[in-house]
Amino acid sequence: MLKQRIITALILLPIALCGFFLLEGTGFALFIGLVVTLAAWEWARLAGFTAQSARVAYGALVALLLFFMHVLPGLAPWVLGAAVLWWLLATFLVLTYPRTSEHWASAACKLVIGLLILLPAWQGLILIKQEPLGNWLIMAVMLLVWGADVGAYFSGRAFGKRKLAPQVSPGKSWEGVYGGLLLSLLITAVVGLVRGWSGAQMMLGLIGASIVVLISVVGDLTESMFKRQSGIKDSSNLLPGHGGVLDRIDSLTAAIPVFAVLLWMAAP
Repeated sequence: MLKQRIITALILLPIALCGFFLLEGTGFALFIGLVVTLAAWEWARLAGFTAQSARVAYGALVALLLFFMHVLPGLAPWVLGAAVLWWLLATFLVLTYPRTSEHWASAACKLVIGLLILLPAWQGLILIKQEPLGNWLIMAVMLLVWGADVGAYFSGRAFGKRKLAPQVSPGKSWEGVYGGLLLSLLITAVVGLVRGWSGAQMMLGLIGASIVVLISVVGDLTESMFKRQSGIKDSSNLLPGHGGVLDRIDSLTAAIPVFAVLLWMAAP
């Protein structure tokens, strides 16, 4: 399993880096669109659709909606606004699972939720890429999420006692969240010092990083919640040793649109 994970990572990493940082414009939109479409194909399974025809149809629907979003950029504020509302609701649903699961258990509801998760993630990346420091900002949101994952893993193993959401993901603890948050804030502080941020900029940066990290935890738990409700361990086996695309981007689907909204709010 470890060998599989390493081989897959060595193949995917250069592809991902080239796609994120070398492609521009329509090429970048198509690259991210492909990833999101594959994730949509996986999400249809979480929604209860096992037939390939239904899963492919849902992926095609998401691809079509991405096309309309690409040619109608004025939809972006509405898409990101819907994402913020969804992730606030998702926080409540995760904390109250399984008591409130009956409200979203239908296949139709799950398919709509898939749109609220996947479409804003694509839109957020497109907007971040258009910023003057777009590539660095994409790296920033990824470092925040990866830093939170690494910090949570080690602090959770060393100090984890209080379960975060035992009905959703029994292995996660509040101590892991605190450790992940601390490491991400340290990364943010180092970046701020290197870039010469003022005191006010540092404070805003740390607050923004905290929000992004905490919502990324919700993104991770949300996919875990839907997998648990569906009785599925991995979203697919597309990535040997890693599960599916959704398993790798679940935290980012929440972090990216929120990061994009915070950037918009911070713009002069």
